[in-house]
Amino acid sequence: MLAVLKALSNETRLNILCWLREPEKMNENLPNIIKEEFPGGVCVGSNQEKSGLAQSVISSYLSSMQKAGLLKSRRYGQWTYYRRNEEGIAAFLESFTAGLQVNNK
Repeated sequence: MLAVLKALSNETRLNILCWLREPEKMNENLPNIIKEEFPGGVCVGSNQEKSGLAQSVISSYLSSMQKAGLLKSRRYGQWTYYRRNEEGIAAFLESFTAGLQVNNK
């Protein structure tokens, strides 16, 4: 849980997670193989363009978000594509919500 909270404590990483809710707005010319085999995938470069930060910074952010369970990735040739890990996000939200509940026992 702490890894996710740390990842989301950075405004750009939080923005990336939000941007990836609508990947079609970030991908103009995706190869067909990506559309078919990794739907919702967005390349590092698209995230870099939208954020205005250096590619190395965005790559580091995306990697930390993947390690925290928020994203999934797939490499095709020289490009790496990321998409939201909806199961991981849901598990975090459930755990976080349960952890904040008052136990009246």
